[in-house]
Amino acid sequence: MSSEASDTLDQAMVRSSGLDTLLRDLTDRAVQEVPGADACSITVRRADRLLTLAGSEGMPSGLDLRQYENGSGPCVDAAETGEEQYTPDLAEESRWPSYTRYALAAGVSCVLAVPIAVEGESGAALNFYGVRAGTLYTGRDAARAFAARTGDAIDVALRIERRRQSAADVRTALLSRSVIDQAVGILMARERIDARIALERLRRVSQDRNVKLRDLCSQLVARVSAPDSRRRK
Repeated sequence: MSSEASDTLDQAMVRSSGLDTLLRDLTDRAVQEVPGADACSITVRRADRLLTLAGSEGMPSGLDLRQYENGSGPCVDAAETGEEQYTPDLAEESRWPSYTRYALAAGVSCVLAVPIAVEGESGAALNFYGVRAGTLYTGRDAARAFAARTGDAIDVALRIERRRQSAADVRTALLSRSVIDQAVGILMARERIDARIALERLRRVSQDRNVKLRDLCSQLVARVSAPDSRRRK
């Protein structure tokens, strides 16, 4: 994807009602464009575990999750090996017995998982499900083309998500630092001690009470700032 096209896609995603909605729309479109597909989902490995970013309308509940729990299944294998996984008839499939039983009970008979290359992630796949055996065979080329065409879109969505998470982490860190500084100042004024000793005391109490330092400091600042506290002074 060109830099100009990527920037345009970035802007479109930011203006959308949310990444979740955009990715859900993508899986719905995949079902429309791939012959034989009745449902579609996106699997990505994040923080050493697989998760489903989005699923199309009508996606049977638990289909992907059961694979993640078992550590085996077509979308798991596609994401981890980078190789396409196709089973035309789950009733005759022997590679994933536990998952196969679950999928058949959910009304799924045919599965196609196409790996996707995602920047900064160790594995991803676009998963297609058919309710009738063999229905995805004629749609394999369309599925591969769709995966190749939308891989960049998924990549951009994840990149935006990482940016937002990074910004949220920075805001949280700044807020935490602010409330800790306020608590240190309160102790310095009350006990007539320096900042280093005040912070050590707060950390010790935090450990003794098994409470996060930020939460302990927030409680202290809230008590001092309360109207009743001011009146007592």
